[in-house]
Amino acid sequence: MRNKLIATLVALPLLALSMSAMAADPAVGRWKTYDEDTGKPRLIVDVYEAKGGTIAAKVVETLFAPNATCTACTGAAKNKPMKDMVILWGLKRDGAGYSGGTVLKLANGKTYKAKGELLSPTKLQVSGCLGFICKHQEWTREH
Repeated sequence: MRNKLIATLVALPLLALSMSAMAADPAVGRWKTYDEDTGKPRLIVDVYEAKGGTIAAKVVETLFAPNATCTACTGAAKNKPMKDMVILWGLKRDGAGYSGGTVLKLANGKTYKAKGELLSPTKLQVSGCLGFICKHQEWTREH
């Protein structure tokens, strides 16, 4: 009887941990982004759950230049390393997709309204919009 009690006490935290992992947003994880002109891999980003249940993404690796800086950025981000820079923030679940966020385009240093859609477990479409005009970029999940 005592062994069953100990086994149960050990199993409960593991069960809770696995349940919280299953509850994680499906967009959370590492994704590869691509240059919109050449199609070549550009960044590895970490999509994570931020405060308030929103989704954000930060650069964890620059594939085109290891020490790249954001020369086009303005303000506090000007000439700062792209690595660890948050480039997407404030996305909220909106039915099957995400909306209400902001995305920073490192190539020109400008921010745009953002939305997203998980196309499959391995493809995430991120859109930056200016009014009704949106540009889409497909990110692929890193394994």
